[in-house]
Amino acid sequence: MKRRRLGQGLEVSAQGLGCMGMSEFYGAGDDAESIATIHEALDLGVNFLDTADMYGPFTNERLVGRAIGSRRDEVVLATKFGNQRGEDGSFIGINGRPEYVLAACDASLARLGVEHIDLYYQHRVDRQVPIEETWGAMAALVAAGKVRHLGISEASPATLERAHAVHPVSAIQSEYSLWTRDPEDGVLDTCRRLGIGFVAYSPLGRGFLTNESSNRDVSDPKDFRQSHPRFVGENREANLTLVAALEAIAAAKGVRVAQLALAWVLSRGEDVVPIPGTKRRTWLRENVAAGDIVLSDDEIAALGAAVPRGAVAGDRYHERGMTTLNA
Repeated sequence: MKRRRLGQGLEVSAQGLGCMGMSEFYGAGDDAESIATIHEALDLGVNFLDTADMYGPFTNERLVGRAIGSRRDEVVLATKFGNQRGEDGSFIGINGRPEYVLAACDASLARLGVEHIDLYYQHRVDRQVPIEETWGAMAALVAAGKVRHLGISEASPATLERAHAVHPVSAIQSEYSLWTRDPEDGVLDTCRRLGIGFVAYSPLGRGFLTNESSNRDVSDPKDFRQSHPRFVGENREANLTLVAALEAIAAAKGVRVAQLALAWVLSRGEDVVPIPGTKRRTWLRENVAAGDIVLSDDEIAALGAAVPRGAVAGDRYHERGMTTLNA
């Protein structure tokens, strides 16, 4: 597995592993298979694991903590705070208050069973709290040795600038794929000017950009995609035509659609690290193999023509979720 650098000193595998779906949002989980998937990821050289306190809620950090166990030294461990939830799973809101930052970090360390977090993200920006106050608390965590590097998720270029002025931002994590191109509207340029790495979540369009029809015809009531704007009704039908175009390109190249989509994200720059999520070893192996795919300029152009910017039908989240982006 090749390596890429995030910010000024955080080296990670060129592809990470998103662990969220192992515990919530994508239907029923299987802890034994999830732990086996994490172990195989490490065996394959995928050392960058991504979780958050809100996943589960709280159970995904415990799962990841159990999985890495004695292999902690092999892992670049990332987790997040800021999307506050109750023990009953209720969504309380976005919280960037300094006292909450400190308490949330201690709680994550305890659930993960580790002494430090390698990359600690502000999961969403709290519009009610100046970013300087939130990042002042995050910088204190670095000074205390509880956190090694700091990141932020779904922030605007202006917010990135302000956070970076308080403490260097090692990475921003935002949605980026063939069908979500928002970071190209200033965020990537800002990252490169400031030396910030970019971590791409949902690089497979939450499973839509794969060969598996089950990822688009979702039947599990626990799967949030059942009501996701891009997965339902006329939007879904329109988006299926885009996947058909990708299937033709993938077939001609002798690869899977998911591998093609991941190769495209990897081609966006050495400072871009996708973190496809999976809870099964089968899909992990398929995703990892995408790292060996080289796209020509003509193929990249063909992919851009197959899924033009603005062609995807439906927002990336429901109305409430959309209000939390690019803050």
